Amino acid sequence: MSNQYDEIKRLLKSSREMLNSEQVNESRKTLIEKDLIKEMDIKPDNLAADTEEEIDMETEPQEDKSKSYRVSGGVITLHGKDKTDLELSTDEKMSFQETMDDFVEEVSDLSDFGVLNLYPENVDWSGRIIDEDIEFYFSIGEKNGVYINGDMIQLDEELVELINKLTSFYDKFKSKWAKVLAQRKKTNPIDDEV
Repeated sequence: MSNQYDEIKRLLKSSREMLNSEQVNESRKTLIEKDLIKEMDIKPDNLAADTEEEIDMETEPQEDKSKSYRVSGGVITLHGKDKTDLELSTDEKMSFQETMDDFVEEVSDLSDFGVLNLYPENVDWSGRIIDEDIEFYFSIGEKNGVYINGDMIQLDEELVELINKLTSFYDKFKSKWAKVLAQRKKTNPIDDEV
């Protein structure tokens, strides 16, 4: 035990000696002369810019938060910066339920739905049509469109009909979820009376 104490005491004494400004300056000069370190010219303008950038990075969170909800067997995940963005309204629940019901009715009743992601600027939803072994992906916002994916899909009348149904349903999906996005962007009026 005393051995550790003596070691710590010796290290503290050494560090205090090193902090002596004459020795530090002398060591710095020696390192510069031997070309082991190089000093940079720091301009006050650059220093302020770097400091501002660091402050912005600390005060503004870089990562979005998300929260998932189960709605009648499907999952909807909300993405946003704060807690209010992660609250699912009754209208949004109903829209999601209607979307799943309409898909089953209009496209295929043998479907396995993926997560519907609701971002501040876009919505995406994916799933799989089981009887045709095709994956679909709907997106509105940044990457507008309907996408399909599958292995060794036979081109026949059923596939053409299914693609037409997906395309037609996408227009309905886009209309419904564009309204949801617009509703989420509306700001709540501030009550002056407290």
